[in-house]
Amino acid sequence: MDDKRVLLPLALAAVIVGGTASGLSAGTPRAIHSSNPLALRATARHVSPRLTRRLRAATWRWEAVMGHRRSRLAAPLDTRKALRYWRHRARSVHRLAGRPPHRRGWLCIHRYEGSWHDSGDPYWGGLQMDRGFMRAYAPRLLLRRGWANHWTPLEQMWVAEHAQRGRGFTPWPNSARFCGLL
Repeated sequence: MDDKRVLLPLALAAVIVGGTASGLSAGTPRAIHSSNPLALRATARHVSPRLTRRLRAATWRWEAVMGHRRSRLAAPLDTRKALRYWRHRARSVHRLAGRPPHRRGWLCIHRYEGSWHDSGDPYWGGLQMDRGFMRAYAPRLLLRRGWANHWTPLEQMWVAEHAQRGRGFTPWPNSARFCGLL
């Protein structure tokens, strides 16, 4: 076991020294071996923007559902700074989205109302939202995902939060009364 621990770094060092002694090794870009330090930094900073775009989209989606303004970053998407920023924002926004302010109240109302996937006309979802309610408080979500029975429970709770800010718990008079919210 100890012989393997010693031999592996030695073999790795031999490969590295052999690759640099022969000039350019196969498959490595010229910018890495260039004497220009800016070329080296540009190659080290390059990040595939696909993950950064996905993180940004997820962040913006939850910010829209929660009613927050979109986060912005001036850095290009193919930099490590952008990747770190959007990774951090996505985590914090997702953590915040998982804790609606009246979560206990919404779960209690849901117990009296219906399944999160209830598709019975004229009310949909676990908080029994009708068409006018969804058009008023979640028009973008309604266009993108359809009726409330296609939304996640968290999305339904956040839409209800928007309504609660202006109307309180009055759209759910009986259930809110049973739960002690009115």
